[in-house]
Amino acid sequence: MGLYDFTVKDNKGNDVSLECCKDMVVLVINSATECGFTPQYEQLQALYNEFEKERFTILDFPCDQFGHQAPGTDQEIATFCSSRFGCTFPLFSKIEVNGENELPLFTWLKSQQGFKGFDKSNPTGAFMADMLAKMDPDYESKSDIKWNFTKFLIDREGNVVARFEPTDSMDDVKECVRKLL
Repeated sequence: MGLYDFTVKDNKGNDVSLECCKDMVVLVINSATECGFTPQYEQLQALYNEFEKERFTILDFPCDQFGHQAPGTDQEIATFCSSRFGCTFPLFSKIEVNGENELPLFTWLKSQQGFKGFDKSNPTGAFMADMLAKMDPDYESKSDIKWNFTKFLIDREGNVVARFEPTDSMDDVKECVRKLL
């Protein structure tokens, strides 16, 4: 099983085979429109603009599992992303990333790159670690998605090569993308 074996729904309900991503560098994200990390859309769009011509894409999957921060329909989310942040990368139907209804794509992504922790020297990383430890003292040992804007980087052969937590620097994401291109 690999990236190209999955079929997902776009934000209009159409099936999309991820075979369309063959020979591309891909960043898969779970997003939310009302999250403290939502401004990352601006940096993600800048990344997409910079590298799209080099066969790079971002696959954005809205998810409402963390603090109910992705309310609204697929169309409302798409309108928000395009009007507020000018997002032009592919936006898919709202999904779940953890639990019995999680999208199989995310089951696979998590099996390829587990959670490696938050940078606790970063105030936001320390806050996230503390918050999650209160909810689940064993959270660090689980590969589950911890919050909105977790990112998985996939190389041109369809291999998951990195996982970035929402508190990770977008400069680090950009550098890893650049190396793969």
